[in-house]
Amino acid sequence: KGIYHNFYQYNPHCALWCWGDITWGHSVSTDLVNWIQLEPVIEPDNPSDIDGCWTGSATILSGGQPVILYTGGSRDKCQVQNLVHPKNPSDPYLREWTKTGNNPVIQPVVPGLNRSQFRDPTTGWIGPDGLWRIAVGAELKSYTAALLYKSEDFLSWTRVDHPLYSQNLSNIVECNMWECLDFFAVLPGNNTGLDMSAAILRGTKHALKMSVGYFDKYLIGVYDLKRDAFVPDTIVDDCRLWLKIDYGNFYASKSFFDSKKGRRIIWGWSKEADCRSDDVAKGWAGIHTIPRTIWLDSNGKQLLQWPVDEIESLRTNEINHQGLELNKGDMFEINGVDTFQADVEIYFELTSINAAEPFNSSSLLDPEKHCCEAGASVHGGIGPFGLVILASNNMDEHTVVHFRVYKSQQKYMILMCSDLRRSSIRPSRYTPAYGGFFELDLAKERKISLRTLIDRSAVESFGGGGRVCITSRVYPAVLADVGRAHMYAFNNGSATVRVPQLSAWTMRNAHVNVENGRSAI
Repeated sequence: KGIYHNFYQYNPHCALWCWGDITWGHSVSTDLVNWIQLEPVIEPDNPSDIDGCWTGSATILSGGQPVILYTGGSRDKCQVQNLVHPKNPSDPYLREWTKTGNNPVIQPVVPGLNRSQFRDPTTGWIGPDGLWRIAVGAELKSYTAALLYKSEDFLSWTRVDHPLYSQNLSNIVECNMWECLDFFAVLPGNNTGLDMSAAILRGTKHALKMSVGYFDKYLIGVYDLKRDAFVPDTIVDDCRLWLKIDYGNFYASKSFFDSKKGRRIIWGWSKEADCRSDDVAKGWAGIHTIPRTIWLDSNGKQLLQWPVDEIESLRTNEINHQGLELNKGDMFEINGVDTFQADVEIYFELTSINAAEPFNSSSLLDPEKHCCEAGASVHGGIGPFGLVILASNNMDEHTVVHFRVYKSQQKYMILMCSDLRRSSIRPSRYTPAYGGFFELDLAKERKISLRTLIDRSAVESFGGGGRVCITSRVYPAVLADVGRAHMYAFNNGSATVRVPQLSAWTMRNAHVNVENGRSAI
């Protein structure tokens, strides 16, 4: 009915995470940019969710009826799946929801299942037999799984005798239970979204996303309709080598098919990286990232992401620079925009690729460590080059988003880092160096793009056209005390880097959860 709905984990009583207080907050929008906060829609008031209303998913049933499946926690730490439906389906804002009388609709009655590790049902999809399907994350005695369930009416569910996909925990390095599952279809090289319940087109791949450890990771493969199972293209036992949706402070993401514009949109939760007392003082904690369009690259191996076009409606005061040349040690200051709220797009063009340093594949296991060892101040062959943001006058505080280029035997690997180690002089802040690698055919294309969205404490960066995305949370004193910061394009590598195009905009304030003229979060 023309309204976007965002449901989220929400504690209405304070800015802290408290068991038993977690509800489903609800905000609505017509443009994915400006949001109105409504009343919470699911509250812990039944035995099947008295310990909290946890993660779940919305599904649009036949005829346009929306329903929500969510995980509830009971007093004995048992996790079950509950169903709610709108009290008044004709209300475009869906302000009131009703719990089904036979909740829970799915219980943890699986041999060997850890009853406290059974959560986060996916959005439903219809199989070729006309039955609804969902997947639920679970931990069993020796493996972690996306358990598969079927239903004719979305009320009565039967577990399929095999999971959608599973892996033996004893054979996986650095992996544990999969939570916040997502399962969706993608077409290689096509940024059009696909409806999971529609007929599968020739060449369609599927992505299985799971939140595991501290990151959202994913596998690309095919959905075998005969076996009713996900089959990954490549099986990698070491979970550290799995691709990530985002290589920074980003977790529990959820995607949906936007039928209005024919795209798939994903967004995630970015938690605070300051201290609990700061959260209590400001009265809120945790944000959602800017919604992103997500699709599969042309080689069918990697998901790409880009901020939704609607976010550009906030742009103002555009500045442009062309034909810049950055030699070793150069810093070009970017003036004319609000450096605390900005959208910056830069293309870096390599003048030579001969100076690329040799690539060590062991770096793939811990790119964060590599970003620490090869920071922006460490000279390299090609790179580091990139963007310095939220910098104080004396550079005591600054955040750096940068690239380095490496040459392996047959390809070039680009390391992208978001280094927060000097982002704040304030104590008790989490200031890591995030990083991720992506491949680029520099023999054909010498340009590497970087887009960074700065929204005060939130920094979202998209490298190589969205091949690597890194969300960071930073809390510089200059933000609160001085009210002005510097921003630079820089190069600290031996090889000269050209900047054929640099564009930046001040970003206006969006109206986010405005309530009676003031922010409600």
